[in-house]
Amino acid sequence: MSAESATPAVTVADLRLVDLFDDLDDHALGEWAAVAQPRSAEPGEVVIPGDEPAQGLWCLLEGSLQTFVRDGERLEPVGHQDAPTWIGAVPTLTETPITVRMVALTAARLALIPALEFRRLALAQPAVHRKIMRQVRPVVARFAAIQQNHERLAALGTMAAGLAHELNNPAAAARSSAVDLAEALGMIGEAIREFTDAGIEREDAARISDLREHALKQCAERDSLSALDAADAEDAMRDRLEDLDVPDAWRLAEPLAAAGLDGEWLERLHALAGPATPAAIRWIAASLGAQRLVSELRESTERMSSLIGAVKTYAYMDRGGLVEADVHEGLETTLKILSHKLKHKEIEIRREYDRALPPLTIYGSELNQVWTNLLVNAIDAVGERGTITVRTRRDGECILVDIADTGPGIPPDIRSRVFEPFFTTKDVGAGTGLGLDTARRIVIERHGGSMTFDTSEQGTTFHVWLRLHPSSPVRTENHP
Repeated sequence: MSAESATPAVTVADLRLVDLFDDLDDHALGEWAAVAQPRSAEPGEVVIPGDEPAQGLWCLLEGSLQTFVRDGERLEPVGHQDAPTWIGAVPTLTETPITVRMVALTAARLALIPALEFRRLALAQPAVHRKIMRQVRPVVARFAAIQQNHERLAALGTMAAGLAHELNNPAAAARSSAVDLAEALGMIGEAIREFTDAGIEREDAARISDLREHALKQCAERDSLSALDAADAEDAMRDRLEDLDVPDAWRLAEPLAAAGLDGEWLERLHALAGPATPAAIRWIAASLGAQRLVSELRESTERMSSLIGAVKTYAYMDRGGLVEADVHEGLETTLKILSHKLKHKEIEIRREYDRALPPLTIYGSELNQVWTNLLVNAIDAVGERGTITVRTRRDGECILVDIADTGPGIPPDIRSRVFEPFFTTKDVGAGTGLGLDTARRIVIERHGGSMTFDTSEQGTTFHVWLRLHPSSPVRTENHP
């Protein structure tokens, strides 16, 4: 950036355009102009790097600056500043870093009031100090909104990844079953043609069909065998098929044995089918396989439908914003959505529900974000093995929801910061992205409730109180 030697000096007339100084006379404004350092920037030039100590107050006299916030390793544009305006007063006054990065969109002319001089003049001139203080809340609110939007997008990404993972398994199973079912149906058609060519009598064909129906019914009603018993039954069936000179006996033995068919059944079939016995066995084995594949397809599609239904319930998509719902519905839906995080881990989920609790009037999708945050935190705290307990009960005029884990607890040095805005101990992109501060505000501001926690080396329990009636008082306790 070009320094003051190459840029015209800053005058009172230049600063008069900046609304921070509206209440100052020319004499007072002259004190600011006397210490102002002129700067200029070309398009694309970095004016404020971000994440560095504030240099002072920046007055943008001409041009525009693009504002970026850092999202991990990426910089995301969030708006722009147009002259005349002022930038960096709050972090300079509070001696904190400017967290945003600002880059010149156009050729820009600026004035920098160095930090020490700025603080001296701002504190000496109440009109300027009051104006800065009036901007603190809007500035914090604006950046909080940006951060919360990032958090919700991160949460959505986490949820979408989990849903995609969960849907992939039943979808792959359904796809595989559909391919196998097409092959089984082809085998059935081929076997029927062989019956026709063999000239089997109508009555014998009807009896063979009865044997097939018996096999299908028996298979549908039969409980699964243990692995050892199933292997023994399959070996015995393969031997009987080989005795009848049935080709591919090893392939046909498994569905016949699984249906509980025996030597007597085979003898009856052979007596009716004669030389067409191999075709009859292939027909029945293919029918048994098709029945199993249809069942697998049904289970896979039901699983996908269940997951999609869980997402709709989680978001309360068809029920508007404010809904009357059982608190357990949201907890169970959230657990289902997060089931992918529990796979391959030895984590026990204990439910201690008071099912007699009445329904609540809640913002369902927002409250489910709270359950998501608390459960993900509990899963992360437990690690590879442990217990998470979800407990509900009535507590006076409130419903109390506890989510407890057997993790190592929250370290003493950060317990007081757990509910601070933007505070996290996780890496960028980890967890749901929804901070505990946001979760507590959903409970308090949107539902008039309360949220606290207990923690020790034996684990952590988060307590959420939700009012049964809007006018009832909310119980609050001081927890560490």
